[in-house]
Amino acid sequence: EHIANGMYGLILVEPEKGLPPVDREYYVMQGEFYTKGKTLAPGLQVIDRAKLTAERPEYVVFNGKMGALLDDGAVKANVGETVRLFVGNGGPNLISSFHVIGEIFDTVYTEGAVGGGTPAKNVQTTLVPAGGAAIVEMTVQVPGRFLLVDHSISRPLDKGAVGGVGGTGAGRPH
Repeated sequence: EHIANGMYGLILVEPEKGLPPVDREYYVMQGEFYTKGKTLAPGLQVIDRAKLTAERPEYVVFNGKMGALLDDGAVKANVGETVRLFVGNGGPNLISSFHVIGEIFDTVYTEGAVGGGTPAKNVQTTLVPAGGAAIVEMTVQVPGRFLLVDHSISRPLDKGAVGGVGGTGAGRPH
């Protein structure tokens, strides 16, 4: 129940030689809330153990609440910059299909594996297990707003797992 109430976090233990440099880094943490009330019901919402056991969350959110990574909370970058996202999934139950609409991940360290081996390249969507993490890097090619989502699409549309990357600056020819 403590995980379903948002008691989790994300810590990076860098490899001895560090990670390759990037222009910006952000943490994105996905979590689920299993409440007695329906999504967006007003007032205090206590945990619903039946929904928890059945793996039917009312909310699937980034950084603890609906809209945390939208508007003023959106990830920011300039055109041409490389952004590294440390993506965690507190769960406690669901696997995340992490994706940025309008971008391709240049590099993905699946399951946060930075201790050796070759990271994946040119990935569209990456799985982040419950209780796990991944590290994704992307270069913003054009100005615009790109959406961070759990590509299990009812989660961003109905339950809150959506955020934004705001790319500013002039477009670059490909």
